[in-house]
Order: sequence, then structure tokens, then C-alpha cells
Amino acid sequence: MKTGVITDGISRDFEHALNVMDEFGLQFAELQFVWDKEVGFLENSEVQKVNALLDLHQIKVSNICHHIFAGMPMTTKPGEPLHVQHLDRLKRCMEIAHAVKSPNVRILSPKKEQILFGAHGAEKWNVAKGAWDALLPIITPALEIAKDAGKQLVVETGNGTMVNSSWTARKLIDDLEAKETLKVLWDPANNCWCHETAYPDGYELLRDGYIAHIHIKDVLADTPRAYLEVREMGKGQLADQFKPMAEALRGDKYEGVVSFESVFHQGDGNFEAGFRKNIPTFLEYFG
Repeated sequence: MKTGVITDGISRDFEHALNVMDEFGLQFAELQFVWDKEVGFLENSEVQKVNALLDLHQIKVSNICHHIFAGMPMTTKPGEPLHVQHLDRLKRCMEIAHAVKSPNVRILSPKKEQILFGAHGAEKWNVAKGAWDALLPIITPALEIAKDAGKQLVVETGNGTMVNSSWTARKLIDDLEAKETLKVLWDPANNCWCHETAYPDGYELLRDGYIAHIHIKDVLADTPRAYLEVREMGKGQLADQFKPMAEALRGDKYEGVVSFESVFHQGDGNFEAGFRKNIPTFLEYFG
């Protein structure tokens, strides 16, 4: 499979991150924070520098990973200043995607309302009424921006966001009738928080052409205690799922990139050391 890494999980020093990628034969860089900026804030001169380094290392870009719509309250209305601000940043991300030849641009979704659907009384007393329907017009203009730019828009299954599972990701795409323009950035570790089993349950919902990009990490999620711990790969909740997950992706001839999300450290804040500890296991399964 095509393998890569979110580069700032190694270092925000982009050139150093590329050097480390070379050590392990990773050929696809996912851009999130580059030097001292989130990717969507890079100036044209900085994008040119990124391209020069990519060419030097013969590395391709898999995804532009700005935090579009992240942290936005669900009370935000389409066309309000905050919404427009995020859409403008998405347009800039599309320009950067063209410049670095990235096929994908990520969005997230606004802050999570916990209970979106219900019945037998829950629909009256527990459901955040109208929250899901309010999500659709927030996302719709992003589809038009992606169509105009000719780029694949991917929505991540994210922690603390409205789309935090394979089920909600698929529902969003189906409700918007947008399967050609919007696909899923599947992060199975994030889905642990809502108790969705990544494989086979989550994967089965998305395997029919919904996935365009994948993040891999391992975690321990303890929802009742509001606690999340990033684990060494193979020592968290996904330990027994990586192998069958990888086999299913190969069997389905998945053509996207599997990107290692290097967010583990051993208590010392050294994420590059965490990357070096985990990447052999990642490549054992997905390389």
C-alpha cells in the first residue's frame, strides 16, 4: 500500500521531517503544520520552498490537513463571519493543494452535539433537535469549493466533532448526495471514543468507495472517565484489528494513502522518538 506520515508528527521542521521519511522509505507527506504555520496559512514563497524540498526528496503530498470547521459551534449559521472565514481558508487550501499536487483537502466538522437521533421519548427529551440538519448547509458550500477546484474533499472522523464515526461520516455523505465530491478520511482510533469497533464494523460501512485517505494510530479511550491515551502501536484498543484491517484494504484494492499519525511520546514530549518507536510496527502491517 501507499504509506506516508503527517510530517509535523516527526517535526515542524519540514526539511528534517522529509529526511526522516527518507530513512523509512515513506513516500507520501501529509501537510498539517509546516515550520511555524498551519498549512493553510503558508505564503506563496513558502509553498515554493515546500515544493523544492519535495522535489529534492522525491516525495509526494497526500493531503492538505488544515482544521477547516474544527471547533466551530453548532450554533454557527451559514454565511456568518466565522463560517465565511473557514470557507475562505478552504479556498486557500485548495490553491495550496494545486501547487503541491495534493489530491485531497481535509475538512472536519463543527463541535459535537452528543445525541443526534433517538426514539421512544429520547427524540423529545434527549436529542439535540435540529443539530444534524443544521450541519448540512454548513458543509454544502465546501462541496462547491471542492468542485470548482477539482479536488477531493475528505471529512475526517474526528474527536469532539459532529462526524466522529464511520456511521456519521457515511450518513453525511449520503444525506448530501455527495459521494463523488466528499469522501471519508477514516481515523479508526478516533472512532474508539464513540465505541465504534473499527474492524469489521466501521470498515464495513465505508468499504464501498467511501474512503479516500486513512490515519493510523493506537489509543486507549475511556469515555466514562473522559480520558484518552495515545498508545504505542499494537498496545491499545486497535492492537488486534490492524492486521485484518490491512488485509481487507489490500483485498479491496484500496488506492489511497495510509498515513501514520505520529502523536505518541513516552512521557518526555519527544514525538520524533515516538515516531521511530512506532513506525516499524506501522510498516509491518501497512507497508
